[in-house]
Amino acid sequence: MGREFVDIFDEWVDTYDDSVNGKDEEYREVFAGYDDILQKVADEARGLTVEFGVGTGNLTEKLLAKGLTVLGVEPNKAMRDRTQARFPASKIVDGDFTSFPLPEQPIDTFVSTYAFHHLTDEEKAEAAAHYASILASNGQVVFADTMFKDDEARINQWEKVGKQGYKNLLEDLQREYYTTLPIMKKIFEEAGFAISFTPLNDYVWLIHARKQN
Repeated sequence: MGREFVDIFDEWVDTYDDSVNGKDEEYREVFAGYDDILQKVADEARGLTVEFGVGTGNLTEKLLAKGLTVLGVEPNKAMRDRTQARFPASKIVDGDFTSFPLPEQPIDTFVSTYAFHHLTDEEKAEAAAHYASILASNGQVVFADTMFKDDEARINQWEKVGKQGYKNLLEDLQREYYTTLPIMKKIFEEAGFAISFTPLNDYVWLIHARKQN
């Protein structure tokens, strides 16, 4: 993950929850149903769960409420400190999708929301292969993130956002590495997963990848 993406959250830590809860009109559609999206990810998690990009701890809270053992991975210190203060008994460590300290016990589930797009498609493939090599038998990856159904859908969404006058959102969609479902399917299948996709709003899809043994 690029350093610039990590540093952005130094400025966002105090307003992040306002953004995801719909107070930023420009990003309201991206975060539509935010609490339900996090709950759907938490509902699928089981066993020892590694969460990437804990942010302010909103998904962490739902995972802990389910009684799961959670290892939180967060590259931004301000976000890491915020979540650690909320859940002092939890383990929140420095790391990212491809570099993080491994727990002693087998990992059953990897989870993440609104973060996998920080990786290029090549980095996503590297991450998927790494997960397959360290997940427990029948382990799984449950991510929710903005993706496009295909290249045509990507262009259509760019045009829609441009007409809405949302310049910052359009810049984000064109700058970061939001991929398509066919590419994501190929990445995880080549790593040895069976994968399914569920639309959660006009931007976000649920990725459920199950390790094939």
